Amino acid sequence: MARRGSAMTDISLRLSEDAVGPNGVARLAPIETRPASDDAAIAPWVDVPPTPLPKSPGRTFAFSAKASVTSLVTQRAGSNGNTGYYRHGRPSESQSTLSIPDPNRNSIDEGDSQRGPFPSSSSSNSFELRKSKSSLNLMSGLIHKIRPRPSKPNLYASDGHSSDAMHPSLRNPVPPLPTPLISFSSDHSANSSKYSLPFKGSIAKARRGDKKKHAHPPLPERDQVNLEVDLNKISSGDFSEMDGIIRMPSGGYLSSPSSGGVSDFGTYLQQQPSLTSIDFNNPFASSSSSIQTQTHRKHSQHRISPTSMIPPDFVSINGRQSVASTTNSGAAQWVAPQSWVVQQEGEDAVEQAAHYDSSEDEVNPPPPPPPKMSTVSFGPGEDWALVPSPEQMGPGPVAKPKRPRTSQSRASVHHTFYKVRIYREGGGNHYASFDSSATVGDLNAHLSSKIFRDDVRGDHHRLYLDEGGRERPLGSTEKPASIVRKRLLLNGYEPEDGLDVLGIEDQPFLFKFIFKTQLLGPLEEDQPFETFDFIDLTGRSLRTIPVALHQNADSIVSLKLSRNPMLEIPLDFIQSCSTLRELRLSNMAMHKVPQSVRHSTTLHRLDLSCNRIADLEDAYLDDIPGLMNLGVQNNKLTALPWHFGRLRSLTSLNISNNRFSQFPPIICQMQSLQDLDVSFNSISQLPDDIGNLVNLKRLWLIGNQITRFSNECAQLVSLRSLDCRRNSISDLTVVLMLPKIEDILADHNMISALDLSIGPQLAKLDVSHNDITKLSLIPGPVGRSPYSLMSLDLSYAKLSSLDDIALGTLTSLRTLKLDHNSFRTIPDTLGELTYLETLSCSDNQLDTLPQSIGRLQKLEVLDAHHNALTVVPASLWNCASLIKINFTSNSITKWPFPPSETDLGEGGSLYDRKGSTASAATIPGLPPLVHSLEKLYLGENKLSDDEVHPLMIFKELRVLNLSFNDIQELPPDFLTQMTKIEQLYLSGNKLTNIPTEDLPLLKHLTTLYLNGNRLKTLPHELGKVKDLVILDVGSNLLRYNINNWEFDWNWNFNKKLKYLNLSGNKRLQIKADSSRSSGQHHRMSRDLSQLSRQTLAGFRDLTALRVLGLIDVTITTTGADAGVDIPDETDLRRVRTSQSTVNGMAYGVADSLGTTQLLNILDLVYEFNHNPGEPKRAIFAMFGRYSPPKGLLPPTSPNKVSKFLHDNFVNVFQTQLSVLNTAKGHTVTDALRRTFIKLNEKLFHYLRDQSMKQRKNSRASSTATSNSWMYDPALQRTGASACVVYFVNKRMYAANVGNAMAVVSRQGEAHCLSKVHDPYDRDETRHIRAAGGWISTTGKVNEEVDVSRSFGHFNLVPTVNAKPHVSTWDVSPLDEFVIIANRGLWDFIPVQTAVDIARSAAAQDPMIAAQKLRDFAMSYGADGSTMIMVVMLSESRLQQEYARLPGKRRDRDELTPALKDLSRFRPEIDPPVGHLALVFTDIRNSTHLWEVNPGMPTAMRLHNSLLRKYLRICGGYEVKTEGDAFMVSFPTALEAVWWCLAVQKALLEEAWPLEILECEDGKEEFDERGTRIRRGLLVRMGIHSGYPVCEPDPITHRMDYFGSMVNRSARVNSAAGGQIAVTGDIVREINARVFETELESEYSKAQPQMAVEGIKTVGVSVIPVGEMKLKGFEFTEHISHIYIKGLEARENFKDTPSTTTGQASRVQFSVPQTKELGTLCLRLEALSGGRLFRASPDRKGSVQSATNGPMGDLVVDVNKETPSTVFMADPQLLLPPMTEDCSDVDLMLVLDSLSVRIENAIRGIAERICPPTVDKAKFMAALMDGGDLDPRTLELISSVLQKL
Repeated sequence: MARRGSAMTDISLRLSEDAVGPNGVARLAPIETRPASDDAAIAPWVDVPPTPLPKSPGRTFAFSAKASVTSLVTQRAGSNGNTGYYRHGRPSESQSTLSIPDPNRNSIDEGDSQRGPFPSSSSSNSFELRKSKSSLNLMSGLIHKIRPRPSKPNLYASDGHSSDAMHPSLRNPVPPLPTPLISFSSDHSANSSKYSLPFKGSIAKARRGDKKKHAHPPLPERDQVNLEVDLNKISSGDFSEMDGIIRMPSGGYLSSPSSGGVSDFGTYLQQQPSLTSIDFNNPFASSSSSIQTQTHRKHSQHRISPTSMIPPDFVSINGRQSVASTTNSGAAQWVAPQSWVVQQEGEDAVEQAAHYDSSEDEVNPPPPPPPKMSTVSFGPGEDWALVPSPEQMGPGPVAKPKRPRTSQSRASVHHTFYKVRIYREGGGNHYASFDSSATVGDLNAHLSSKIFRDDVRGDHHRLYLDEGGRERPLGSTEKPASIVRKRLLLNGYEPEDGLDVLGIEDQPFLFKFIFKTQLLGPLEEDQPFETFDFIDLTGRSLRTIPVALHQNADSIVSLKLSRNPMLEIPLDFIQSCSTLRELRLSNMAMHKVPQSVRHSTTLHRLDLSCNRIADLEDAYLDDIPGLMNLGVQNNKLTALPWHFGRLRSLTSLNISNNRFSQFPPIICQMQSLQDLDVSFNSISQLPDDIGNLVNLKRLWLIGNQITRFSNECAQLVSLRSLDCRRNSISDLTVVLMLPKIEDILADHNMISALDLSIGPQLAKLDVSHNDITKLSLIPGPVGRSPYSLMSLDLSYAKLSSLDDIALGTLTSLRTLKLDHNSFRTIPDTLGELTYLETLSCSDNQLDTLPQSIGRLQKLEVLDAHHNALTVVPASLWNCASLIKINFTSNSITKWPFPPSETDLGEGGSLYDRKGSTASAATIPGLPPLVHSLEKLYLGENKLSDDEVHPLMIFKELRVLNLSFNDIQELPPDFLTQMTKIEQLYLSGNKLTNIPTEDLPLLKHLTTLYLNGNRLKTLPHELGKVKDLVILDVGSNLLRYNINNWEFDWNWNFNKKLKYLNLSGNKRLQIKADSSRSSGQHHRMSRDLSQLSRQTLAGFRDLTALRVLGLIDVTITTTGADAGVDIPDETDLRRVRTSQSTVNGMAYGVADSLGTTQLLNILDLVYEFNHNPGEPKRAIFAMFGRYSPPKGLLPPTSPNKVSKFLHDNFVNVFQTQLSVLNTAKGHTVTDALRRTFIKLNEKLFHYLRDQSMKQRKNSRASSTATSNSWMYDPALQRTGASACVVYFVNKRMYAANVGNAMAVVSRQGEAHCLSKVHDPYDRDETRHIRAAGGWISTTGKVNEEVDVSRSFGHFNLVPTVNAKPHVSTWDVSPLDEFVIIANRGLWDFIPVQTAVDIARSAAAQDPMIAAQKLRDFAMSYGADGSTMIMVVMLSESRLQQEYARLPGKRRDRDELTPALKDLSRFRPEIDPPVGHLALVFTDIRNSTHLWEVNPGMPTAMRLHNSLLRKYLRICGGYEVKTEGDAFMVSFPTALEAVWWCLAVQKALLEEAWPLEILECEDGKEEFDERGTRIRRGLLVRMGIHSGYPVCEPDPITHRMDYFGSMVNRSARVNSAAGGQIAVTGDIVREINARVFETELESEYSKAQPQMAVEGIKTVGVSVIPVGEMKLKGFEFTEHISHIYIKGLEARENFKDTPSTTTGQASRVQFSVPQTKELGTLCLRLEALSGGRLFRASPDRKGSVQSATNGPMGDLVVDVNKETPSTVFMADPQLLLPPMTEDCSDVDLMLVLDSLSVRIENAIRGIAERICPPTVDKAKFMAALMDGGDLDPRTLELISSVLQKL
């Protein structure tokens, strides 16, 4: 049947049965060529492969279009050209297809001739068929018989001798190998064979094939050739007439299924190096065509004897031709797809070191020089090696020349041999060892030779590389060693890990070498298409476009071909898609855009993301006129081509995650753009021409280095959304005033002053995580107030106050976030925000809320946790819509009574008696808050028993948190009205009992936390709360008989329990009581009638249990037949029964299931066995996730991955420790890193084995039991974070991946041992980009996972790998504890705050500290799986610190002002008396800083907080403050020294406002060694000791000191900033106790050891100054300066004249900013004269111009006459000279001059534009005199004028 549009004819016929094997595979024996009378070469056209098949909609790809039919495609009658035959077979079909392509048809187009199944010649008429029929007589002697059908077991095997009957001219040549160096041995054992050649000194011999001389038939004349084939013979199985035309493999081998579900056929049909022209012989080619190969035929391998010299054009390795090494032009080598073309010279040097894509090694490179010798050792499951010749090795540190090693000679040069595992498509694998310079071509040749011997099947096999599921054929010149090395490095291995041997491990998620056939594979299976409008073929491993799509190309509207890296898109197919609108080609490993794409002229949307495209110059996408959406993100683009300006229809462009260092100028010409994304590049500034994008609506600039928005950005009049997060932007004024801007996201920038000059439509503004110290409101461009602003986020800034006028103007606000600032108060104008719904002001210094908050009738959420609130405003009762209140971590002592209480009259209070409360339903006039409030958080406050009564009327409460207050007993009817309560938190109080009467009424109660109290028993009424799911009663004093169920609680009555924690109850015993006989069961209730006493002591009946905590709980038995039934631990259940001490270290664990109530994270505590004298070792670790993974099937456990890591970590770690090579410098850090990586590999194999087992079970049985675990493939896409802390005596190693961290507390200061692997981190971003990944706008890697390191996530390896961050920490006596936690803690509580919270509780019990951190995290917003471990490092130190307090704890209100965090530290000491030390402090140049620096208010609060914090840590007493000066006292001198040194160190590391750091007084300075010696505020200190006069102050009631000793101490504090001046008595104590160079004084014994250790840890240097006369004292005093060790350079720092004035305190002027102001002045002056000022352009021109350059760019003609209305000049000539050397005084004079000029220019503009002023009286008189207006009109005009 003739095919439309093709010059070919299909003829089908059926094969006979004997030609078909039992598997449906055709058996074709090789054709033997008989001797001919001529010695000429048979195939003179060997250099030119046949023309590829046409790619048309009806194309069959050389396969039969119908099943069970054999087609023979022949040349049309009368046509001339080449005749070639292809044979393809499918295992499922009993036919063979022979095709003869049309030689006159180009493959696709003239420029794409290499894209067919086989490379075609550049000349289309090189070969022509002879027309004479007499040439058939030449074929009569070529007939032979098909060999007998082989047996089924040998169907795919080759015996290695089947080529004996083959003509010698068709055999592969035998190379001349040195006889003494070659030997051969064979092992004939069953199912195994081994062949060896010389390797490392061994000698082998090469096989030689039999030589037979045959004559070649003469070539026919041109007019004598006519093709006639007897089809009857072919149909009967006689292929004798095809002799010399096709060559058949011996053994009947056709094809085999490919591995991994990928077809062998057409794996780049156009790239088949093993299909040389020898396989397709054309004896009828014209003689003229052979002229081109005369030189080649002179050295034809068919005519070479074994002793002949082989020319360089031919390479033979072990008797086989190395196709990959052949250099003749006609060899059918694999040609990379056109889209893979790239030049290696332009590769980024940085990425070359870190990133590697193996496909880049083979991009049509020249073949390498032939190796002169190679050695191989090979066998199934054994090693074989390939050693190249010295010429092949080339330069390089690894590939150095090396001679083969023999027994007589040893090579002096060392070579690294890489070992890899190579898989076979039919199963099994082999191990290969090769030098770093060995190529894929060498491996292909050796594998073919050694696996198939002389069988021709080896010619059709080659190496493929599977990189995480993406399979592609390897190019002949690619180097496997480079692939292995770089993939391993990306996965986290280091060079010292032995990269040369790691390749033999099974790591298919990283790389996998497969040796399989590339010919005659099965056809692509037909894809089921219901319709052809929207086609999605993503990730189908396609090689070719399915035939059905060719036939229905005109119906395709959307075509998604992503993740098919071996797919080539034919031009004819694209041209046939006449209605195609969308084409997606992401993740295709393309280096170039396919040329066929430009011909899809109907496209509207094109996706080329996630490829390796380096430029778009040759893409010519401007040929697609209607292209509207283009995505080229995550490529390697550095510039955009000039023709992008022609994309007039393009409205959306995404170029994010590329390598742009500057904003592409061509984009400014694309005025049709509406969406533009340039995120995650390295752009530092926006061009001035960006204002041309007048239609731009959405702009993304995330993750660049942009510093400012130019004034031209004001021309973006259509911009609605701007996302400029994570840049270096300092000013938003320009974009805030855009007329249509609606959303601006600008967090994580460098904004220090925010001017709210807001456009009329701006609705959302996010400027969080900026160092904003000043907030002001500037009217908009038309004087409108910003009524449209609905959401304002000012969190994580450094604001200390809010402007009341500015706040009251934002009347449209719905959401206001002020978290993590330094606010003391919120203005009363807050009440003007009548539409406000959410107010978040957590982590500030608020001591009160405004009373106007009661006017916010739409307020729903109020979050003010972690402040210093002491009272709650009574007006809060009036908030009718308030649903959630969070006042956790404040100092609230009472909740106000509702206002309606005063209406009850005298003596009518609802709360006049403790424990007696009227029913809320009977109280008239309840305030609105009672009916709306559902969630109330009051944890960590000062509420006592008497102050909780007002809370009893909240009848709508669902959540109530009263944890960590001072409640000892709750009223009996406290829960009476709270019938809707679901979660009740009472942890950390002093409760001895709980209300029991109303417990059965709590039908909705699911969560109850009672941990950390003083409960001794639990009431049995608790068992009547049937819906209870979570119960934590840990760390109490429980001691009761759990079998006494009639009076006490037993857990078996709460069947729905999922979380039960009894840990920390060291007195609790769980034992099975068998003393009572079974006859006593009649006294039990109906619920217990079926339960035995043994069941009461067990937990088996709690089938839903997920976490069971029994740490430190005693579990015993009292009878021989009695026992406690503890459930087994599984991936769905965690059971803790260990003790709370490991190697003498106490620890505590606390966790929560979160809102999902699923187990997602596991803890690990392991103590290593050790003998006396050996180090004590222990592991504390956690593995898991914060939230369960998405996409899992319902029965799949989300904890499967975590459970495997938990169970296998110790074993893997011990293995890595055992193989450490300390001689090579390997340490424990290396073992930890390797453990993480190895464990990740084992996790992959575990999940894969589970998958294989599940498939096997499903095949064996169609049904599965209900309790069997069904494997979920989505598990391989999940992952887990981990943190491991390994102790070896006093050394600690911490390793982590993901967002789990370890933090150590040293003297109350937090030190991070881990690193959060955030994709936004610069280092992590570089790794992600180097590994081929990308970051989305939501901060996720490849839009899937929010961490860059993790276990699992095998679909993202190596972008997301398991290489941990490892740190080492030597434990000192100052170290207190270490906190190990997941993101459930760190995302909501800063590390320093977490240490502060845990510090006081850890002194009591680390279990309580862990529970306290968990409870606070939940109160702060953590709703996922949270786990916290606290491990004590020096328990005695904290206990001593809190135990040595001299007096009772003082209330917080004794300090002025109050601080929010002081309650978390040790209580303030009693005021010292007697001999003591006094310290006076003062801020250097504070007066000038207050006057001129806007950052001083925030800096002052930071300074005060820091000093007060260390007073609590070091044990000082705050006497008083005066301005910024502190006066403090200490019981001993060394405590004062310790405090001063600790404060000075902390001042260097404080996060000061940007204004402070930019001024001279606060700038950062370094010494000559590069050590930072100053930064931020400089505080001078003076210390003196003695006996002052002590007397309490009558007003403050605080101790005060008087006398000469106090005056002398104040005078000592007179040195320069940053210095600590001390007297001789202080130095004497330092020398005696710290340096131990002097004798002890009478006070030395009283110096605390803790202070001595603290000073030694920080380090101290003493520099004597000498005798100084103090002001007001007659006698001199010996003064010395002490410094932190390393900061001695401060001694040379002296006050300069500029520091004594206010000059150094203000923010320094900037010359560039002054020049910008000058340019503005020139523009205003020009406008006042009616002209426009423009700066004269550079003589080289710019992008904006009037003429087109040679590349289409626009250039400026500077000689062109400008209009008269334009004033063009150089601003440098019109402004005063300004250089970087100008002082602030000079710049101040320039600014003064410019301000006068600007004022004059504005006045002139006003006179030109504004109308003249008219006197109203004169105007009215003139109107009256006119007489034309009636009195009514005059009255109206008069009233209007009066309002003006």
